[in-house]
Amino acid sequence: MENEIRVVIADDEEGMRMILRKMIARAEGFTLCAEATNGLELLELVEKHKPHVCFLDVEMPGMTGLECAKSIQDTDPQTIIVFATAHDDYMAQAFEVYAFDYMVKPFKLERVMKTLERIRSVKLQMPRTDAEKGALKAPRIGAAVSGRIMLHHKEGVNFVNQSDILLVQRENRSTVLYATDGRRFETSEALGDVEDRLNPQIFFRCHKSYIINLNVIDSITPYGRWTYVVHLNGTSQDALITHEKYEELERMFS
Repeated sequence: MENEIRVVIADDEEGMRMILRKMIARAEGFTLCAEATNGLELLELVEKHKPHVCFLDVEMPGMTGLECAKSIQDTDPQTIIVFATAHDDYMAQAFEVYAFDYMVKPFKLERVMKTLERIRSVKLQMPRTDAEKGALKAPRIGAAVSGRIMLHHKEGVNFVNQSDILLVQRENRSTVLYATDGRRFETSEALGDVEDRLNPQIFFRCHKSYIINLNVIDSITPYGRWTYVVHLNGTSQDALITHEKYEELERMFS
């Protein structure tokens, strides 16, 4: 189904996987793609199925849930991470990797269903294609920014006008720039290295995986407990912004 929300769960306890499996089956619009019993298996399944949501335990063989979350976010930072664990002392670390939710076992059906409903609401607000988002008008960039940046990649280099850049993000372990004319530039450079060459009056590091052009922000909507979605003019790509950066943005525009 086109609008299905794909889910992968990871827990080394069969009983907990069974509970999550039954709860997900009761939720409208969700499809369970696969189950993992350890961290390494989870990463393989994420690579294979490209899920929208991962339910995972914190303590698992091979790799911890926190380590898995960091790796998943470097591939697709919009993958929703929900920790379902018996250990409540990892909550602060979970939200450092921008977890959508943190559920402590044993949890009730109502608790899980509320989380799934929140996820469904968020995913409906986050279209991933131009067709879903509708026709987009060319953004109003404002005053042109002098200077270009040079991006290195395996085929050579590209020179990109800073005024043409809408969004810079981590994607499939690379750094990707989205431009006003629809072009997409990919580089092996770190996001921080690209950030250092951008005009700080125009570009804002809103999340560990995103840099946005302040002139093309359209709207901001809630996402997880400590995260929001930034909707941008001129691209079907959305960005994430942390609660701390959202407050900084409010101060900038007040």
